[in-house]
Amino acid sequence: MTAKDKSAKAGQEQQLIRELAELLDETGLSEIEIEKSGLKVRVAKNLTVAAAPVSVGPAPTGPAPTGAADQSGGGAPAADDAHNHPGAVKAPMVGTAYRSPEPSAPAYIDIGSKVSAGDTLLIVEAMKTMNQIPAPKSGTVTAILFENGQPVEFGEPLVIIE
Repeated sequence: MTAKDKSAKAGQEQQLIRELAELLDETGLSEIEIEKSGLKVRVAKNLTVAAAPVSVGPAPTGPAPTGAADQSGGGAPAADDAHNHPGAVKAPMVGTAYRSPEPSAPAYIDIGSKVSAGDTLLIVEAMKTMNQIPAPKSGTVTAILFENGQPVEFGEPLVIIE
């Protein structure tokens, strides 16, 4: 094989890797592997997952002693507890979650927002389709468990409504 042939083959392999990386972004997958003509290629994203929700409950009206939320058991549920929370709104699909319809628009919800059943809470983009996620029940948003633009997995808790 000549140097020119090796260079052309390397270019084709790099193009295949780029195409697979784009496919990951389009589908919301975190990893893909293919084998073609004896060449085996695996492309994976390095995802970071928040260990705990970033949002907290409504702001207290006065100064609170340190550790008051821990003692009272109030505040947002831990990530493990969110899966079993009766007010958890879970991702219906794999994709990318967004808090607003476009970057310059205000978020659909914030902590403390009152929502009615059927109100749009967020959008999950999957395969270049924007899917509005409705509130399954009326109540108050007590936790938002994802960052804007964060990849989400099927069944992952995204919002808590109480």
